[in-house]
Amino acid sequence: MENTNIGNSSQEARVSILEQIPLPNSSLTSSIPVANTISVILRINNVEHKLQLDPRVTLLDALREYIGLTGTKKGCDHGQCGACTVLVNGHRINSCLALAASYDGEEITTIEGLAQDEDLHPVQAAFIEHDGFQCGYCTPGQIMSAVGMLKEGHAETDDDIREQMSGNICRCGAYLNIVAAIREIKTNVHTH
Repeated sequence: MENTNIGNSSQEARVSILEQIPLPNSSLTSSIPVANTISVILRINNVEHKLQLDPRVTLLDALREYIGLTGTKKGCDHGQCGACTVLVNGHRINSCLALAASYDGEEITTIEGLAQDEDLHPVQAAFIEHDGFQCGYCTPGQIMSAVGMLKEGHAETDDDIREQMSGNICRCGAYLNIVAAIREIKTNVHTH
């Protein structure tokens, strides 16, 4: 027994996922009583953002939902996949585990802040040259982690690179190309 009305009614009730995403400065913040929020100034990619946030808002959610920087991805929300990696004062962190209020006034760099005008960051260019991505979902976190790792100076060998990048999961398995991209940058840094 087939009911054709079920298909039509569920189709009418569908709401696009895009309609469910809060826009920057949307009514999302107004649904929280002001008495329960705190003032936070986030300095992201050299731009200051003054926000009223619930103290429990993660840095990842502040970036994506309040500021509209969606390059940083929400993967596992448990600090296990690295898709949400950003730099704070040049050091890599998992933004899904960080409370936004903890980074009040700190310098935060996201994937959107790496390129200078039309010039890609060298790590971004190397990822493109070496095909260091497939679906691309993890790529912003991979690139941010690679930039942080190179600044830390821990990667002397390919094994070091793999170990230092082990907090960033690529479900497509582009690891060989990711290591090749990072190796090229590391080599060029030492030769210049």
